[in-house]
Amino acid sequence: MPKPFKPEGYNSLSAYLLVPSAAQTIAFLKKVLDAEVLRQFDGPDGRVMHAEVRIDDTVLMLAEGNEQWPPMPANIHIYVPDAIETYRKAIEAGAEAIMEPVQRSEDDDLRGGVRDSGGTMWWFANQV
Repeated sequence: MPKPFKPEGYNSLSAYLLVPSAAQTIAFLKKVLDAEVLRQFDGPDGRVMHAEVRIDDTVLMLAEGNEQWPPMPANIHIYVPDAIETYRKAIEAGAEAIMEPVQRSEDDDLRGGVRDSGGTMWWFANQV
């Protein structure tokens, strides 16, 4: 039987974040989104060279930026059971408010956003 082309339980497409402090981002994701660390490889200097976290049904990959691969801002949209509660948890965890969760008349989603300490913008939504 041929070996599967991807690890069991992984999605085919994963966002890959290059952030200033991967350890700080992982701590934020654990606190706000109950992320589970699947794998983490640290370099000799203790910086995270590569990590994979599971958030609900998705694996997110991330690493600490460096000279060759500098950190860069990103926007991530994630459906959660309760966008208001998740937004509140993110603010309590030190994120900067971008937009309080609102539902626009043309949209079936309640959506709001924050910016974490590494510059990633997280957009939380749930169907209404």
